[in-house]
Amino acid sequence: MASSSSIPCTIYFFFFFLSTFASATLRVGFYRSSCSDAEVIIKSVVNQAISQNPGVAAGLIRMHFHDCFVRGCDGSVLLKSTPKNQAERDHPANFPSLRGFEAIDEAKAQIEAICPNTVSCADILAFAARDSAYRVGAINYTVPAGRRDGRISIKQEASTLPTPSSNADQLIKTFANKGLSAAEMVTLSGAHSIGVAHCPTFSNRLYSFNATHPQDPSMDPSYAEYLKTKCAPPNGGGRSEQPAVALEFFSRNRLDNWYYVELKNRRGVLSSDQTLLSSSSTSKMVMDNARYGSKWATNFGKAMVKMGSIDVLTGSQGEIRRHCSFVN
Repeated sequence: MASSSSIPCTIYFFFFFLSTFASATLRVGFYRSSCSDAEVIIKSVVNQAISQNPGVAAGLIRMHFHDCFVRGCDGSVLLKSTPKNQAERDHPANFPSLRGFEAIDEAKAQIEAICPNTVSCADILAFAARDSAYRVGAINYTVPAGRRDGRISIKQEASTLPTPSSNADQLIKTFANKGLSAAEMVTLSGAHSIGVAHCPTFSNRLYSFNATHPQDPSMDPSYAEYLKTKCAPPNGGGRSEQPAVALEFFSRNRLDNWYYVELKNRRGVLSSDQTLLSSSSTSKMVMDNARYGSKWATNFGKAMVKMGSIDVLTGSQGEIRRHCSFVN
């Protein structure tokens, strides 16, 4: 039986290795000679942003994932829409759920002041996600760098991102299309131990699940009643606001394996979360991650490195943006 007592309050995981999963054109220490202070600056900005708003940590990790799954890890999610083009960040999958854009912009501005035209926005985002994982979960891993920034961001392309209603088979297929295994998908889903979900993304599980069950039977009934106090029925139910609730209630601001423990307790907020326990393809992975918190944390760092190498631009491809929100 997993419990938080089996996991030290502060766990330091140092993975001093050049990941075999990363693209051979990415390398650890990429900016050691060209901009040695880059990672220090990014970490400082991220720590300050999280101190002011703990939700930024989940936002930056999620943003890195959303960036890599659309056009690869090229910083395309950071681009703002223009009068002639609607960008990824304005797709409902990204707006308003993604947070931390200001932290990326601040880190970029500070770096440009000392190392102009050197550090890509895509790399800043990868470092910021790592620093967020360390700040709220004491999970540290080395980030191979050398990504270049893309020049294209198309709103509709974000439609390929997993949805809150995706089932396990759909998730496995989506991640496989990006070169990630089912185990890595389940591991990365543990990022939902922090962050929030907006009521419209799961309220159907509370009020109108299907013709047979008005409430999703895979959800703990007492937890469903609690969520009903936060979320109105999909038709409004007399309340106009649709707030957000923590994706994982027990340790909502700490990146740890309690996400999986709560899935065992049938307290996954999103259908795409709870499906990982109900599916025979992934249920054992959930149980193992719930039991072995240290092992999950180690695997999380490795999976983040592998995800961060998806379809990267390197060498002379793309550009190094001067501002992360628009192309040069």
